[in-house]
Amino acid sequence: MRTFTAGLGVQCNYCHVQGNNASDDNPKKDIARHMIQMLQQINANFPDGKMHVSCFTCHRGEAEPKTAPEPKVQ
Repeated sequence: MRTFTAGLGVQCNYCHVQGNNASDDNPKKDIARHMIQMLQQINANFPDGKMHVSCFTCHRGEAEPKTAPEPKVQ
């Protein structure tokens, strides 16, 4: 779970219902499951069996990943 917290820059209650981590009432928990499946599928394509892609690869410590780099200030 610490990997998710660092990768997304959020606390546990972002995906879990406070006081009931087993609950599926928070829709973000279902999204997280789909993202985990996506990462597993991507990493399965690497022949060395190592994890090359993680939450941090796209999220960089933010709940919403950026789709383009920030413009450079000159």
